[in-house]
Amino acid sequence: MSSQDRTGSRRAKVIPITGLAIAGALALSGCTAENRNGWMPSTRETTNHTAGIIDLWVNTWITVLILGLITWGLIIWCIIAYRRRKGATGFPRQTSYNLPLEVFYVLVPLFMVLVFFHFTDVQQQSINARVDHPDLTVDVRAKQWSWDFNYLQGSNVPEGVYDVGVQAQLDGKPFDKSTLPTLYLPINKSVELQLNSRDVIHSFWVPAFLDKKDVLPGVTNYMTLTPTALGEYDGKCAELCGEYHSEMLFNVKVVTQAEFETHMAALKAKGQIGDLGNKYDRNPNLNQK
Repeated sequence: MSSQDRTGSRRAKVIPITGLAIAGALALSGCTAENRNGWMPSTRETTNHTAGIIDLWVNTWITVLILGLITWGLIIWCIIAYRRRKGATGFPRQTSYNLPLEVFYVLVPLFMVLVFFHFTDVQQQSINARVDHPDLTVDVRAKQWSWDFNYLQGSNVPEGVYDVGVQAQLDGKPFDKSTLPTLYLPINKSVELQLNSRDVIHSFWVPAFLDKKDVLPGVTNYMTLTPTALGEYDGKCAELCGEYHSEMLFNVKVVTQAEFETHMAALKAKGQIGDLGNKYDRNPNLNQK
């Protein structure tokens, strides 16, 4: 058998193996719900943004996996096809450059980066887009080491009310999550969270929402979403903010409209009417213009 025949035979073996590996990876990516969600801490139905975020994450990984398999397949093929033959002496014929190949491996990665950037930017703009007239606006005040929630007067809240949070007490004993500050959100209603800090830099993070925003003193950041699944979700500060950062926890409850109205009425009955704005901030000068 000639060397060309042996090389062709090896190529015929490598290509099907590479194809099977790619097909297997794609098949495995759809085995379970966790796989389909890219092992993200959420589901497609949690908010109006989570499906798009999961799609971007999963499709990016599938694309990168396919490209990685192709790259490794080509590397292995080159190692096999162009290895030193038995009895060969000296160096093989050298090629100083290959212009088409060099153009290819400059343009293809550039194209990939631009495609990834485009889809990421589209999704990011969708997440950060504010709603002109949200159904509910909540002024979220982060503080060492808890959260205050001001439900501002609007179409879904006839009279503004507030809820004051206290720091979680993590002492190694069984912990009652019902004692945590809890943000109530009505299902299928557009919500704008106005994120403010009373003291230092914090970060508002609900893992199930697949979104996180810094909370900065003197600056208001915004998070806009529509909860689309009933349930209770864990929240926490994701920015190291002091000694008891780990105890700066909260809950988010997505409830029916009737349950939301009941909670608003309960806050009003407690006399928690109005809002706890920047008058309790540690450095009120930051809010002066």
